[in-house]
Amino acid sequence: MILLKILTIILALLGTPLFVVIGALALVSFYGVGIDLSVVIIEMSRLADTPLLLSLPLFIFAGTMLSESKTPERLLELSRVLLGWMPGGFAVISLIVCAIFTAFTGASGVTIFAVGGLLFPALVKDRYSEKFSLGLITSSGSLGLLFPPSLPLILYGVVSGARIDSLFLAGILPGILMMTLLVLYSMKMGAATRPDRKKVTMPEIMRALRQSAWELPLPVIVLGGIYGGIFVAADAAAVTALYVMIVEVLIYRDIKLFDLPGIMVKSMILFGGILVVLAASMASTNYLVDQEVPMRLFEFIREYISSKYTFLIILNIFLLIVGSMLDIFSALVLVVPLIVPIALAYGVDLVHLGIIFLTNLQIGYCTPPVGLNLFLASYRFDRPVVELYKATLPFLGLLLITLIIITYFPLLSLFLVRLWG
Repeated sequence: MILLKILTIILALLGTPLFVVIGALALVSFYGVGIDLSVVIIEMSRLADTPLLLSLPLFIFAGTMLSESKTPERLLELSRVLLGWMPGGFAVISLIVCAIFTAFTGASGVTIFAVGGLLFPALVKDRYSEKFSLGLITSSGSLGLLFPPSLPLILYGVVSGARIDSLFLAGILPGILMMTLLVLYSMKMGAATRPDRKKVTMPEIMRALRQSAWELPLPVIVLGGIYGGIFVAADAAAVTALYVMIVEVLIYRDIKLFDLPGIMVKSMILFGGILVVLAASMASTNYLVDQEVPMRLFEFIREYISSKYTFLIILNIFLLIVGSMLDIFSALVLVVPLIVPIALAYGVDLVHLGIIFLTNLQIGYCTPPVGLNLFLASYRFDRPVVELYKATLPFLGLLLITLIIITYFPLLSLFLVRLWG
């Protein structure tokens, strides 16, 4: 049995796919305690029947279509004519465009590659320093993960059992706080650089509004439909995917009809990877629950930590490390099942925990030395990763301030949830 576990660890170190490693650990663990291995397959089948899981592939498909279209250019132009007049206007525009784009695509890598390539030269041309521009784009790559219909929010709900509509509401105010701090800093930097701000005419504004007229209703469709009681999260995903397909294929014609199968394949490969990791992880989680591992961890932690707030400090440090080492989907399916019962034992609200969790993972993406966004931006802009470390530090400081506020003021996350009932 020990040899099998050692072999599994060696496979992981050799780069074996994550779902194979997790699945192997689940099989070996169940076999070691004499439980029929069919429970792993049963758990995978049960997960496939989860109604909420249907929303994931549909939102991924919609996000992939948006990333393949000219939506980033249209959003950028609209933001420029509406906000370009203010100090730090283009930096603020960059933050907003990245947040919106990440909220719908759910992946910081897509944002850095699809939007960053447009924003970086434009920021430099607008007299912002390269250091500031690199830091802004790198740290903004995962900025929209708290805003609906964020895929990580949905995945956290599936894994933890929290209501997805509550998570959608809970992420709004913390996300706005994070945006506000970054916007104020960007405005300060914009006032210092004093770039030329051209006066925008009303015809330019109307033209930009007409160009984006079909994409602007997307957030209203998703949020209005869910909280207006018209449909649930899975229905919202289906409506969003259909709406985006009609707009991008038939109205804007950014995507050709014969390109759709390739986009479907691309988005389903991403979903397939998430699904198999999630299925294998849930099987492993069942073993951990059967062996009372979470409760043993809680008892061990409680011996040294009695305060809920001290626990939250340690949880934040742990999650920042996890977020800097794992992609967000793997981190969710691996860590959430272990953390949830311990956090509940300390009296942490499940929805509030989700916002803390995703905020940490979002910040971990741009945390030195191994944050994923740092390496993606280094590759995309052909800059040394050490240069990215220095560029992101001011933004990282602001994000950490937001994390502290979110962690110790749970009402920020729960206010809209309680207000909506």
